[in-house]
Amino acid sequence: MTLKERITEDMKAAMRAKDSARLGAIRLLQAAIKQKEVDERVTLDDAAVAAIVDKLAKQRKDSIAAFTQAGRQDLADKETAELAVLQAYLPARLSAEEVAAAVKALVAEVGASGPADMGKVMGAAKARLAGKADMAAVSAAVKAALAG
Repeated sequence: MTLKERITEDMKAAMRAKDSARLGAIRLLQAAIKQKEVDERVTLDDAAVAAIVDKLAKQRKDSIAAFTQAGRQDLADKETAELAVLQAYLPARLSAEEVAAAVKALVAEVGASGPADMGKVMGAAKARLAGKADMAAVSAAVKAALAG
């Protein structure tokens, strides 16, 4: 079963269970997927769907931080619930140690030496680690690897 099919099945299950919070989050995800498919006139594969889920999850994290800072815990709780639903569709993430090891290997593979090569390493890292790791953590690991 593809990721898109799993999302559709989960939406049907949420409808049957009358779980409006979960249903709302899944519908937002499906709308984003459909929008991308219509805009680009393609059928998305699992990697592209995972990228959309990752983007929506990042938006939720940013919203949670903003709402918490503004003292709107009610809205932060809603975003947290949506984030939990979205994270169920993301592939398992690499640990910090695994990210550091992968970045170290990429730096050696690309032949980077120093902060000037950050773009070269990040391009390779994005191709290899997209969807498997948080790109902010990857960027921090690349900076650390190139600085040291």
